[in-house]
Amino acid sequence: MRLKTTLEQWQTLHQIDQAGSIQAAAITLNKSHTTLIYAVRKLEEQLGIELVAVQGRRAVLTEHGKTLLRRAHSMLEQARELEMISQQLSSGIESQITIAIDHLCDPSWLYQPMQQFLATNSTTSIQVVETSLSKTTEMVVTEQADIAIINLPITNYPAEAFGITTMVPVIANHHPLASKASLCLADLDTTCQIVVRDLGDRSANKRDVGWLKSRQRITVDNFDHAFRAVEQGVGFCRLPLHVVEQRRSDKITVINLEQSERYQVALHITLPKGAKTGPAATAFYQQLLQQTPSRT
Repeated sequence: MRLKTTLEQWQTLHQIDQAGSIQAAAITLNKSHTTLIYAVRKLEEQLGIELVAVQGRRAVLTEHGKTLLRRAHSMLEQARELEMISQQLSSGIESQITIAIDHLCDPSWLYQPMQQFLATNSTTSIQVVETSLSKTTEMVVTEQADIAIINLPITNYPAEAFGITTMVPVIANHHPLASKASLCLADLDTTCQIVVRDLGDRSANKRDVGWLKSRQRITVDNFDHAFRAVEQGVGFCRLPLHVVEQRRSDKITVINLEQSERYQVALHITLPKGAKTGPAATAFYQQLLQQTPSRT
């Protein structure tokens, strides 16, 4: 079906409504008064209804005109966005970037700067991939990510300090070990341990980290499942302190573990694609650096 009207006609009607008169709209659009009158009359003729009425020195939209213009607003906005996207694409700005975030990182360190980034960039979508252990390395060395928040720096990939995550041992309040004032690692030998699996695809490079000497082990995909398992009394687990503090659960407790009460993991940020990194990813990387916990 061939359209009877054009975007330019609706833009003219919109400007007349905003300016309050055809003369003022003509000045804004840098067109003659006669040209705008002709454009309005042509649009009315095409649609078969009156759109603009003159009241004194003002040009006001009729009820039909207001109704149609409300529908046209979204169309005009989409047209502006298309032009903006075209300009950004022609200048090399990515339509989508991928962020890899190690599961030890506090997500708020990513999403608070992201909110500000999106406020000034409405055309780039962001894909967030949670990683752990060898999966973190894979996302960098295979250049699947545009930006990667990692733990240890990876060989030949420059990295900047990003933040520090503290790991603490936790257990359910109703678990027998929770009533003990102090524990040693030997006390945990016969207690089920909840661990988060290596999410990497390459089995040969799978890694384990930390104390793993419990006789029984439950392996889960992420800290969310680990937290829920601890709450139900399945066993003990080491969780990031920010997870424990943010959830404020009255069902778990941090245990006092002799010589192993807590440890810290340094987090870093890197650009896996190096010089090939696009302008949108580079801009977001700089924003993350400015607001990184290590610098605030």
